[in-house]
Amino acid sequence: MDQQASNISTKIASTLSVIMTVACILWNVDAPTRIGYAILTEQYMAFQLGLAMAIVFLLSSFTQKETKGVSYLGMALAAFALAVLLYAALFYPDLLKEQAYRPPILTLIGGTVVIFVLEGVRRKSGWSLFFIVSVFFIYALFADKVPGALIGREMSPVKLVQYVGFDPSAVFSTPLAVGTIIVLLFVFFGQLLFAAGGGAFFTDLAMAATGKSRGGSAKISVVASALFGSISGSAVSNVVTTGVITIPLMRRGGYSKQDAGAIEAIASTGGQLTPPIMGAAAFLMAEFLDISYMAVAGAAVIPAALYYISIFLQVDLIAGRDEVKIVEDDIPNMRQVLKDGWHFILPFVVLLGSLFWWRLDPADSALMASIAIIIVGFSRRYGQDYLTLQKLLNVFVSTGKSMVDLILIVAAAGFVIGILNVTGLGFALTLLLVDSIGNNLFLILIVSAFICILLGMGMPTSGVYVLLAALVAPSIVEAGVSPIAAHMFILYFGMMSMITPPIALAAFAAAAITKSNPLHTGLAAMRIGWAAYIIPFIFVCTPALLLDSAWSEIVLAFACAIFGVFAVSVAVVGFMSRKLARPTRGMFLLLGLCSFPIALAPIAWVYVNIVSCILIAILTVYLSKFYKENLVNKVK
Repeated sequence: MDQQASNISTKIASTLSVIMTVACILWNVDAPTRIGYAILTEQYMAFQLGLAMAIVFLLSSFTQKETKGVSYLGMALAAFALAVLLYAALFYPDLLKEQAYRPPILTLIGGTVVIFVLEGVRRKSGWSLFFIVSVFFIYALFADKVPGALIGREMSPVKLVQYVGFDPSAVFSTPLAVGTIIVLLFVFFGQLLFAAGGGAFFTDLAMAATGKSRGGSAKISVVASALFGSISGSAVSNVVTTGVITIPLMRRGGYSKQDAGAIEAIASTGGQLTPPIMGAAAFLMAEFLDISYMAVAGAAVIPAALYYISIFLQVDLIAGRDEVKIVEDDIPNMRQVLKDGWHFILPFVVLLGSLFWWRLDPADSALMASIAIIIVGFSRRYGQDYLTLQKLLNVFVSTGKSMVDLILIVAAAGFVIGILNVTGLGFALTLLLVDSIGNNLFLILIVSAFICILLGMGMPTSGVYVLLAALVAPSIVEAGVSPIAAHMFILYFGMMSMITPPIALAAFAAAAITKSNPLHTGLAAMRIGWAAYIIPFIFVCTPALLLDSAWSEIVLAFACAIFGVFAVSVAVVGFMSRKLARPTRGMFLLLGLCSFPIALAPIAWVYVNIVSCILIAILTVYLSKFYKENLVNKVK
């Protein structure tokens, strides 16, 4: 590789990244309209997709390795991709009028988009998604020859690439629009926050709040990762960012290598399921379901709370069981942390106020919050961290580069959505799944969960959700599940691919930091994150847990679910004031499972829930009292 080419390609990629971020900001403030130009959303998306395709070819080689630059050939490919998409962006309205006549220029545009997006996905995200999307292309070419229920419409290669690589219902559809208009601004918001020192502030805040309690080192990880994960949109980057601080703390306290890595992995993964941002999946879900963002965020509150309650309980119980020490060193003072970093709370007040009080669009809210960070970041410092002009420029660069993966993935998901629509495969898959399993909702959910984990391996939150929303969610809805419950279900199990071997990327990233066996860390993450595998089944059957019911039912369902989470967590860890014998753990497990609310069960199940909760409380009080009496007798 020529060094001069390497340097040039790196500078060009940085420039294109800045342009991508600036273009998003200008689009969201209606800059084209204000200066008298009417631009279609598809034109904007084509421009952003061209930038993303060029950046990936400028910064990665054919062997999928990140480099400081590439050869002149890579630069030429990047220039070609960008030129074709710029042409498509400039002349999109005219090309759209000519689409029915299938001019050769559409073949060039569509073929370029298909080939470059697929190759970009392979370079950035690996072979798994590349093969999944390729299978759909192969199906589309031979759909009319497929026997049985999956037979589809005949499509020539020319018609296929023109459709999926150009049509507004394929590559330039909702996923790419949300990614380039909304998600990009939230990534910008997160990058600004970290550049101004917000990452250090929230880590210190978590340490000050929980560091001196039992299992405090792990609770720091849970709190910090929940905060970061909701913003970052990537469980793996969250593990790497917070794990370098929290994992050594957990190890010093006495947590095993596997448990320390597992706790960080599940805490980081859960951030993608936690309002208000949910790794940007909330905005995609709102667009897919055509409902308000507030409805999505509200539905996610109780499941996320149950998820983190289960993790908090387990890290506390594990600390008691394994006699984990309280890490006193390096725990900051809460008052001092708030005194030094209170200004970082203001951007979140602006964000939440814009979303829920002023009812602004998510993109406008993210822009307002970003402006707030810039103001406070330049005005105040946190420790040695504060915003400078150079840091601000770096944020524009890092935002564009970090969006490349997502833009390519949602573009590839657009291919899949287009093929499902044009061939009729989407409807056929739904019918096939429902007809094969019948009306057994439980079996449909089991099969769907397995498919979600399988398809979700190795992809960021938004990419996982978009793909599963097209492939799996319709089958669950067809089985009688409410759309929001179905989409929340696929999001949960798509994210569980991050901690489920054999490709548990978040767990494996944590294992690299703890220097433990990746498979063992993944299995430990599954054990500690057990709630995430059960909660989706419960909220599908109990709409009250998604705030879709009367308040009395919501409160009762939440209370019963908390008792269930507590009891099962005790059974999993095998400790409560003391180590528990297997029969006692079995009792907690049985009572815990019987406490979970299932609205689809006969009305008598409510009484089973209430009785189980009462028995859990009695058993807990008895064991605690028995332990204290034994302890007093030993002391005497």
